[in-house]
Amino acid sequence: MVASAQESLAPTGEAGDLQLLKRLVPYARPHVWLFVAALVTMPLAALASLVQPLMIKGAIEATLVSQSMDALMAVVFSFAAAITVEFLTKFAQTYVMQLAGQRTTADLRRAVFEHVQRLRVSYFDREPVGRVVTRMTNDIDAITELFASGAVTAISDLLMLFGIVGFMLYLDVELTLIALLALPPLALSVNLFRRWAREAFRSIRVHVAQLNAYLNEQVQGIAIVQAYGREAECGAEYREINEDYRAANYRNIKADALLYSVVESVATACLAMVLYYAATQAGLLEGSAAMAAYVGTVVAFYDYIQRFFVPIRDLATKYTVIQSALASAERIFSLLGHHEPDAPAIAVDSAREETGSAIEFRGVTFAYKPGQPVIHDLHLRIAQGEQVGIVGATGSGKTTLMALLLRLYEVQEGSVRVNGQDVRALSREQHRARFATVPQDVFLFTGTVLENIALEVGEPDRERVRAVLERVGAWDWIEARGGLDARVEERGGNWSAGERQLLAFARALYRDAPILVLDEATANVDSETEARLQHAVSEVITGRTALVIAHRLSTIRALDRILVFHHGRLAEQGTHDELVDAGGIYARLHALQLASEGAAAE
Repeated sequence: MVASAQESLAPTGEAGDLQLLKRLVPYARPHVWLFVAALVTMPLAALASLVQPLMIKGAIEATLVSQSMDALMAVVFSFAAAITVEFLTKFAQTYVMQLAGQRTTADLRRAVFEHVQRLRVSYFDREPVGRVVTRMTNDIDAITELFASGAVTAISDLLMLFGIVGFMLYLDVELTLIALLALPPLALSVNLFRRWAREAFRSIRVHVAQLNAYLNEQVQGIAIVQAYGREAECGAEYREINEDYRAANYRNIKADALLYSVVESVATACLAMVLYYAATQAGLLEGSAAMAAYVGTVVAFYDYIQRFFVPIRDLATKYTVIQSALASAERIFSLLGHHEPDAPAIAVDSAREETGSAIEFRGVTFAYKPGQPVIHDLHLRIAQGEQVGIVGATGSGKTTLMALLLRLYEVQEGSVRVNGQDVRALSREQHRARFATVPQDVFLFTGTVLENIALEVGEPDRERVRAVLERVGAWDWIEARGGLDARVEERGGNWSAGERQLLAFARALYRDAPILVLDEATANVDSETEARLQHAVSEVITGRTALVIAHRLSTIRALDRILVFHHGRLAEQGTHDELVDAGGIYARLHALQLASEGAAAE
């Protein structure tokens, strides 16, 4: 895990900040009018804010120079109007910008989810689930914060800065030049911070992915952890990962605190220099009127300087958010840029051969890792409507055969054909619509029994669902537990293994596909449940081409043909009686199982 994390610390791409922001544009484009509305309000809000120090100057002059109550009241009403305009425009700007941001990140989140759904299964064999989930949640949340914190409106802060400089030049050029001496140290500090912050946020994103991956593993394996008393060891491992995550956050906090301190120090020094220079200039003035006018100028200028460093401080804070978002954007677009599509249609011989075969493997060789084939040069033909059992020791290639048939993985050599057509010539939707599967480890979704059985697109047919439950012999206890609307908790944890298997059989029957694949669907259940499952098996395979991977040979002895796999090769095939009489691998498996059942009975 540590080695993988260190590899992920490197930048996921050489694209600069602008390039990363440009890649967000397609997701923001549908909401462009909201962004335009927010941008239109920015100059109005800035102008309403920037005229206020001038009004303060006017109020001082009206009081000390002209001593006119009418002039003073005019300034007061103008000041109230400016505050009102500023409030309304800033409210509109913040609301519209966040609305646009939420819609943009919702579109991005949807795009990432759909992209992950289209990735090949082999991608998830290599990538920890926690890392994928982190990119779909924490990393997108970091981009959402870009809008929620107002970081996108940094352009408004820049507009304020330029406006303040313009008004300061209008008031006093010399004071403005002194104030601008603060810019070089600030620019240097921001440049150093930019480098530190990006590296810190990359490290944070990596370590939060580690935390999520570890937590996902521990939660799923909590029963084993408790059974073997590994709580202390797992706690120590978690503390180590958590320490790394905390250290990464410390680095970011130090950089952030340093930048904020520099901004505050430079602002204080700038104010001191401006006030000192103003005091020396005021001593050279003669006459109370000139002095009063200069007091108004200095007060307004002091207000502008205070306002000048507000957007700088805001930019420093927002820069932290922007760096976090860009670090997350690197990882998100790295995921979106990973092109490993699940079963795309490929330009191969798409001609359909009328061979009478439902399934055919022609010289298929497959390996999960290069140089370690799991299936070796397999030639196999299964006729339409034929019901075939598949047996073999663990690791002999049985489940891999099913994965290749469903095109969850691509063959390295040879071809797989269904109904005389190469499976690579069809889209995954067209190809997989011909299959219904019942795996050994049944996956149930959180919801209801109805929703878990009727997985097809469209409104579930309640009557049809009830009919398939009756056919597999499950309706009596489903009805006792609440009927079709009975609750299914996460992964079906509130149902027994046998009950989950019966629901999977009902799901396959509801789909009514021409080819059925059962992957050790009656394993790991007691004898009473097995009898009920045997009835369900006979119901779902009737009238269909069926491939039944079996651990218990009693499940397949009545099928048309039995295939025996050994070390990735088709070693034997025939009926149950033929294989027993042959005295080969199947006969030994049969004898061992009979002996095991006899010992259990005794």
